[in-house]
Amino acid sequence: MTARNAVPAGRAVRVRVPATSANLGPGFDSLGLALSLYDEVVVRVRPEPGATVTVEGVGAGEVATDDSNLVVRAVRRGLEHAGVAQPGLELHAVNAIAHGRGMGSSAAAIVAGLMAARGLLEGIVDLDASTLLSLATEMEGHPDNVAPALFGGLTIAWMTPEGPAYKRLLVHRGVSPVVFVPTSTLSTKLARSLQPASVPHEDAAFNVSRSALLVAALIQSPELLLAATEDRLHQSYRASAMPETDALIGLLRQQGLAAVVSGAGPSLLVLGSDPAQRLTAADLVARHAQSDWRALMLAVDLGGATVVPHSALEADPA
Repeated sequence: MTARNAVPAGRAVRVRVPATSANLGPGFDSLGLALSLYDEVVVRVRPEPGATVTVEGVGAGEVATDDSNLVVRAVRRGLEHAGVAQPGLELHAVNAIAHGRGMGSSAAAIVAGLMAARGLLEGIVDLDASTLLSLATEMEGHPDNVAPALFGGLTIAWMTPEGPAYKRLLVHRGVSPVVFVPTSTLSTKLARSLQPASVPHEDAAFNVSRSALLVAALIQSPELLLAATEDRLHQSYRASAMPETDALIGLLRQQGLAAVVSGAGPSLLVLGSDPAQRLTAADLVARHAQSDWRALMLAVDLGGATVVPHSALEADPA
């Protein structure tokens, strides 16, 4: 490698990545929503090889603090794709996105690392949006969480012979999300293992109609959210792994609230058609839940992942 193919020691970037909720009921593996809860990471290149990681907040004392850390692995994947030498790395993360609860924590880690690589490569190699989505999908396995984490808003993601693609849409200002986060966790691998290999034609057709309606409800007609969030493809099959989530969703929907499993669960998402519905949902969960659930009154994140490049950090190191 020549000097121009290496990232200079001391170069640093700061990245912020939003939480996401995928599926949104009927939009299995295709729809995702970025939410105003963030992990923040500072990555600095150091002369020594290897990687050191410090973590504050969620995951402190639990996640890997060496080269096996998912954010570090994503940084290195981005640098590898760019064809530059692998430097030593120092990473400091301040995390707010709960792990193992269907809020896109692994997607956020992957996107954080890839965006950090993009910032570190400023002036050397450009990682464009299409490349970032492709690399993130490669690492995550599917694009439904990484697309909104990268680009913000509501995203429709799909696979083509050339790789993943997405369309970003602006959400109606009346849509008011609230996520209820339990103390329990559920692995995405387990949740996916509970689904059958095939579903009845009637159920597939049902979800096609509801997915189309959900896009219309989210961008134009929030009053249709209850009907638009009906699902027959995945939530009922996974219910046995998260019985309290399933019971609360049933209760909330009976009261006219558009409640769905957030991602693979066990968190649940309510898409209110106005802010008052969030308070109604929080009151119902507080009165009927059998265990502790944390209510997060969130907005739709519009910007997706952001990176402060090294040049800006040098000008304003705070």
